[in-house]
Amino acid sequence: MTTTNTIDIPGYKPGTWELDPSHSEVGFTVRHMMISKVRGSFGIKSATFIAPENPLEASVTAHVDAASLDTKDEGRDQHLRSADFFDVETYPSIDFVSTGVRVEDGEMLVDGDLTMHGVTKPVTFEFEFGGFGTDPWGNSKAGATAKAVVNREDFGLTWNAALETGGVLVGKDVTITLDLQGAHQA
Repeated sequence: MTTTNTIDIPGYKPGTWELDPSHSEVGFTVRHMMISKVRGSFGIKSATFIAPENPLEASVTAHVDAASLDTKDEGRDQHLRSADFFDVETYPSIDFVSTGVRVEDGEMLVDGDLTMHGVTKPVTFEFEFGGFGTDPWGNSKAGATAKAVVNREDFGLTWNAALETGGVLVGKDVTITLDLQGAHQA
């Protein structure tokens, strides 16, 4: 494993970046019945990326509206919002606060604390910059994607049902995928 203390990101612009919710998404994928995957998404309330001169000293805080969960099946969504899963009445937000940025073997990693269902656990996102640009109105924009796999049971999301054929209805591992676009503030 090789780590580095600096990284060169073409077009990198220090300052504060605010997430644009209309051009960003938090997606997830989980196994269903051990044979297929169910996909869904959440709406992002807010996210701020603080970008100092050294990108490896950057920080991010993000807040997701748990009740905005959408799997394109209202019955399933209501069940996922219930006390069996996210219990959005009690835990209305899913939050991430970074604790560090690093590069290992050429890959950028963002470490942080993910709080979901009232439980906080460390998570590492594989992070990839999409690039920087200027929109037609002169605003600086940045894009990125990030991905992490978490065990939902680590966050107290333990509901499940055994299948007659063996296995369970809902897999433990959930892949979280972030598609992000932010606007430079200062």
